[in-house]
Amino acid sequence: MMPDLQQVGEGQTQQWAPNTTVPVVLLENVSKTYGKIHALSEITLALSGGVTGILGSNGAGKSTLFNLLMGKLKPSSGTVKLFGTDPWKNPAPYARIGFVPEHEKMHDWMTAHGFVSLFARLNGLTREEAKTEADRVLNFVGLTDVAHKQLGRYSKGMRQRVKIAHALVNDPELIVLDEPLQGCDPLARTTIMNVIRELGKMGRTVLVSSHILHEIERITEQIVILHNGRLLALGNLHAIREKMDNIPHTISIGCENPKELAKDIINNDAVYGISFPSGNNLQIQTHNLNEVHRELPALIVNNGHKVSSIDNPDDDLESILKYLTGGLAR
Repeated sequence: MMPDLQQVGEGQTQQWAPNTTVPVVLLENVSKTYGKIHALSEITLALSGGVTGILGSNGAGKSTLFNLLMGKLKPSSGTVKLFGTDPWKNPAPYARIGFVPEHEKMHDWMTAHGFVSLFARLNGLTREEAKTEADRVLNFVGLTDVAHKQLGRYSKGMRQRVKIAHALVNDPELIVLDEPLQGCDPLARTTIMNVIRELGKMGRTVLVSSHILHEIERITEQIVILHNGRLLALGNLHAIREKMDNIPHTISIGCENPKELAKDIINNDAVYGISFPSGNNLQIQTHNLNEVHRELPALIVNNGHKVSSIDNPDDDLESILKYLTGGLAR
């Protein structure tokens, strides 16, 4: 079970550590500065097992965090440990890690099988072992039928899956994925999400970064939120939503007759405002999101309303950041 959400404030150092003797990832008061710029400030956390979403707006410090884990950057202060070992003193932990960076050059003339086999060989496998391993991981990410197709003919989503496959050839215990869904079409996103969830079910520790709340929400509720280089919150995403339920929210409903729907919902004590931004759209203002959503389905069905969409436009990462920072997020 995940702990409840913990909000980390100024002057606090909090740890979120699963019940294990040695965390897979441990950061203790880690900071990374570039002159006067603080890319990360005093990050302390411990992670082991399952999928963890690393959430934050662009520039929050997600890529810096991953580059510190992968040894591409050295902390300005504090300690990074992987499997209980400081990789700057002993690089052995990297043999147990698979990494997919946000940006990575791929040789378009190579086939997916050839590309993945090459990385398997670099991990010490024989030629035949590398071919077998390439078959295994490409099948795992759903690319068996196009394994011998040139990468230059792959879509963005397929290329991302090849990158994930190549990160799995050493059978890693820790998998780090930097924005793996960026630029992918909806079908590719769903396929990659399924792969990530499956890795978590296998007991691997998977870190996935994103600046889009709904992407992470479809993969895991176990999250770390970074903001301006600081650890803002960690724990369970569901706990954030519970805390936010009683602040003002907007529900946008696309329907055939918004004024008739408005008459039926206005008497709900949780509704304090109604507006009609367009001809087929109704907006409801509420202080209790759950209460309204509990009543809406029965009200729509019982009164015969024809509804095409129900959306919460303020239910995104920016809204969560504003809530957690008291409206100061930017």
